[in-house]
Amino acid sequence: MSTGGNGGATATNKQVILRDYVSGFPKESDFDITTTTVELKLLEGSNSVLVKNLYLSCDPYMRSRMGKPAASGIAQAYTPGKPILGFGVSRVIESGHADYKEGDLMWGVVGWEEYSVVTPIPDMHFKIQHTDVPLSYYTGLLGMPGMTAYAGFYEVCSPKKGETVYVSAASGAVGQLVGQFAKMMGCYVVGSAGSKEKVDLLKNKFGFDDAFNYKEEQDLTAALKRCFPKGIDIYFENVGGKMLDAVLLNMNIHGRIAVCGMISQYNLENHEGVHNLSNIIYKRIRIQGFAVFDFYDKYSQFLEFVIPCIKEGKIAYVEDVAEGLEKGPEALVGLFHGKNVGKQVVVIARE
Repeated sequence: MSTGGNGGATATNKQVILRDYVSGFPKESDFDITTTTVELKLLEGSNSVLVKNLYLSCDPYMRSRMGKPAASGIAQAYTPGKPILGFGVSRVIESGHADYKEGDLMWGVVGWEEYSVVTPIPDMHFKIQHTDVPLSYYTGLLGMPGMTAYAGFYEVCSPKKGETVYVSAASGAVGQLVGQFAKMMGCYVVGSAGSKEKVDLLKNKFGFDDAFNYKEEQDLTAALKRCFPKGIDIYFENVGGKMLDAVLLNMNIHGRIAVCGMISQYNLENHEGVHNLSNIIYKRIRIQGFAVFDFYDKYSQFLEFVIPCIKEGKIAYVEDVAEGLEKGPEALVGLFHGKNVGKQVVVIARE
């Protein structure tokens, strides 16, 4: 640690940099780990906060930010040569912002680096009030993925007790929670995942009624028919492509599909078509895409619901933890090959 230009101390700041725009599947070589220095003091009159980043979240939507800027992206493209951005949990070191003081904890969008200077934006940065749960949970269960599961299931799917619910990519950060929310409502829940270990997790830890490994199924339509002999009322869509096609054939009349993600398509140059769309008419299916930031006004309501569930042991939650910022690229790339078991987190520092 040394002294910087505005009189404050400086520290080394390790960063994960995007080398260039990505096409196809991202690779670890698409990222560089560099070390720079950061002044541990804000400029006079700044309304930003200087934070030490503790935990970073690896999320599938980040793939859409690695490509060239597109008109249709949900979030702005990353800038090659600069640190990538994502959701993280941080401790405030210095604050020029009225809502934050030194020592406060926050979660929200930060750079993939040890220290970030952030200007807090409502619905992008949140002060952490509940510190009697693991802080890493704010990258997942108590952060953006948890809110995604909550809003997508309760607000978009309009669930009713006794309905049948299918969740794809069900062992991931969002899917594991959707399935448990559905069970709490008294629904019949089936999930799919890409390994025996994940399928066992769905059935034995997360309490799904049934689960299957989609990689072992020759015929997805038949697999869904086997699991849902009376059809599917709600499909929580995380995958797209062939899975969506098979689901449409198995949906019930007035079924609902909440489209959260389509991870099977993110790395394809030419996206797969969906062929069974006429079922939307015959079965009066409602398909709705959604983005979590449309629902952040319900975040306090979500916490009131979910924190007691955690404390009472009503929700099981599994994290896949990578230790150290230098492991970040491997952890992030692994998402697109199904390597993570549960919510993928990168630990930079625990304090």
